[in-house]
Amino acid sequence: MQQPTSTTVAVIGAGLSGLIAARDLHRRGVDVLVIEAAHRVGGRALSETTGLGTRVDLGGQWIGHNHRRIAALADEIGATRFRMRSGRLPAMYHRSRRLGPISVLAAAPALLVTEALSRIGHTERWNSITLASCLRRIPGETTRRLLELLATTSWTADLDLLSVHAAARMTRHQGGLLTMLGTRGGAQDTLVAEGMGTLVDAIADELGPRVWTGTRVTGITRTGDDVVVHTASGEVRAARAIVTVPPPMAAAIDFEPKLPAKREALIRTTYMGIVYKAIAVYERPFWRDRGAGDVLVLDPPARAVFDTSPPGGRGHLCFLVGGPKARELDDLDADTRRSILLEPLVQHAGSEVLAPSGWHEKSWHLDEFVGGAYLALPSPGTVEGLAPIDASPIDALHWAGTESAHEHPGYLDGAIESGERAAAEVLAALTARGTAGGKSEIEGP
Repeated sequence: MQQPTSTTVAVIGAGLSGLIAARDLHRRGVDVLVIEAAHRVGGRALSETTGLGTRVDLGGQWIGHNHRRIAALADEIGATRFRMRSGRLPAMYHRSRRLGPISVLAAAPALLVTEALSRIGHTERWNSITLASCLRRIPGETTRRLLELLATTSWTADLDLLSVHAAARMTRHQGGLLTMLGTRGGAQDTLVAEGMGTLVDAIADELGPRVWTGTRVTGITRTGDDVVVHTASGEVRAARAIVTVPPPMAAAIDFEPKLPAKREALIRTTYMGIVYKAIAVYERPFWRDRGAGDVLVLDPPARAVFDTSPPGGRGHLCFLVGGPKARELDDLDADTRRSILLEPLVQHAGSEVLAPSGWHEKSWHLDEFVGGAYLALPSPGTVEGLAPIDASPIDALHWAGTESAHEHPGYLDGAIESGERAAAEVLAALTARGTAGGKSEIEGP
């Protein structure tokens, strides 16, 4: 097909932040083109339909109790929001034995210290000290395993590559430990029955042919006040561009002239989180007959299990394995992974748990276009990747992505905030230049 040679704004990446930025600009009459390397939209949001007709989210899925942007988007699309059904504390198992509340109490001092550091701030002197080195000093294997599971589930980090300063800073910007770890009333408060994929698909449908998928951006050249985006399908000229891919993934883009030193350092010194996610699907949530709910299993690979069953009677169990332990599942076949993850739940939920009607899984660190999840993380001793990252424009280049959000970085709500902010920056720049209403015909590659 014939390709356009120009557009007013090129958006690199069709994740939620990129789609929101493009939609905001499009609604203001600005010609926009979204260019996505993957053959789908959504980035770190991905939904699938189960054999029972329900929808599951293999990427970001939760709406926190104060995540007003993503909640408003769900309502605008007409999606069904429902609250998690969770008890006050999850059940915990280690070595096939259920642990009592005393295990949580043993971990409380370390959690309180982390919370205190996040509130006090000024933890820069801890920026070269890793979380793993601190956890190794905590007495008690069970307590250490619990703390490691909470950390890797919250941040999907290699704890040998996450500084205490970075962890404290993320805790502060993500609302504190109680919010981060909480289900009802916390960051995992609400779900969307139709899946987050429904939201991103609706935005992409509104943009129509202005979204290109399967088109990898190989370079971006800044030429005065304009940019040239180089893709495998040809060049696209634009007055402004918004780069929304996570910082480590921007290393695959050749920027000319070279980016300023701080931005180059951000790309070079950050890495994507490591996480495996699975959803087991059942005819009904039978575990509720036993009063069972969310579970933490401390045996390797340590995992958090959530009851994410939607309204209507079907049962969903969500499994999260974060950090390097997630890589241990990569070389196993799907049946083996399923058995390893389900077997410890028999005494908790009953033998029925071993026979789901469906099994959906995703190793985000193996996704060549995303690189990992939930967000980009800073290497110890570096400062450029500390959330929220700097997103100041560079000439005609603007930046978005959940890592740059000031509220809820790392969450879908943060992705929306960043997209809205980038769109407003671009609109202001175009208005000042007198090119906000530019139009061109868009055809797919």
